Amino acid sequence: MSVTLQKGKKVNLKKRGTSSLGRISVNLKWNKKPKTRFTIASLFTPPIDGIDLDIGCLYELKNGKKGAIQPLGNQFGNYLEPPYVMLDGDDRTGASKEGETLTINGSKLSEIKRILVYTYIYAGVINWQQADAVITIKYPGAEDIVVKMDSYDSQCKICGLVLFENYYDQTFSVEKIMRFYKGHRDLDEDYGWGMRWVPGRK
Repeated sequence: MSVTLQKGKKVNLKKRGTSSLGRISVNLKWNKKPKTRFTIASLFTPPIDGIDLDIGCLYELKNGKKGAIQPLGNQFGNYLEPPYVMLDGDDRTGASKEGETLTINGSKLSEIKRILVYTYIYAGVINWQQADAVITIKYPGAEDIVVKMDSYDSQCKICGLVLFENYYDQTFSVEKIMRFYKGHRDLDEDYGWGMRWVPGRK
């Protein structure tokens, strides 16, 4: 069973009794190759490269510490220690059945203020519609939350997907935002993270 989250809508994650939220996974999957329409001209043009789509997040802890977790710059985080968010790896082709997953330590809810999950096209054609990305949020004892990329802006390489916010240290609220930006700095400025950005590579 799953519930599909609509843009601008929020849901609160639900605990089982008095237990913590547990292990919260935020999984990204996408199509590894753009779909191309066959024409006579296509016989004489090189194939379109695959899309390298990455998942990442901005985090802010209650103690004021801020940062980013993403393959770019090899920032993979830590599940057991601050920032209590970890990226499992980097799928460069979309061929992996598992995709890419951010894992949030729900037992450390009281130390986390907010987490903004985004995806960006590191390489390949900027065509979000053909990438057909889907985010699935899973945590113990609850329905999956599905966030579909159902709007597109092929002038922009990064898309803010969902915002987790601490709700009175009781749970996380999760909002689908689905906003596109030219780069990380623009995403940062829109949500007031106030970080300093420099070019990176992986």
